[in-house]
Amino acid sequence: MQVQQLVGIVPWTFIAQLCNLFIQAFLIKKFLFKPVNEMLEKRRAKADAEIRDAEKAKTEAEAIKSEYEQNMQNARVEANELIASAKKTASAQSEEILKEAETQANAIRVKAEKDIEQEKKKAVSEIKDEIGEIAMEIAGKVIEREISEQDHEKLINDFISNVGETS
Repeated sequence: MQVQQLVGIVPWTFIAQLCNLFIQAFLIKKFLFKPVNEMLEKRRAKADAEIRDAEKAKTEAEAIKSEYEQNMQNARVEANELIASAKKTASAQSEEILKEAETQANAIRVKAEKDIEQEKKKAVSEIKDEIGEIAMEIAGKVIEREISEQDHEKLINDFISNVGETS
């Protein structure tokens, strides 16, 4: 009877198994690792591209944000300048209107004073004319008759009352 060796190395079997192992490693490397590595590389490239795109979008967003903030600041400055300009214009216009109103008021006052002076001269002229007429009447009455002291006082009083009534 033959004793079978439980542990032993058969050289031809060992070489066949070794060749089998190299062939399997080559086939696994060729048909499994290479496509998997290519797929992983594509995923990595895609992820890197997405990260670059995201960073680019973030940079663009920050640029747009800073431009927006600058535009808002410029708009605030421009609005403040417009308000200041409007205030200056309104102030100048109000001063001009006040000066014009004052000039018109002075012109009206001067015209009123002239009108009053003319009316005064007219009234004085009319009074002089009336006094002259009354004096003529008195002179006519004096000439018609001789005047006594009482008549003279009566004529003077009549003259004064007539002058008082006409004025």
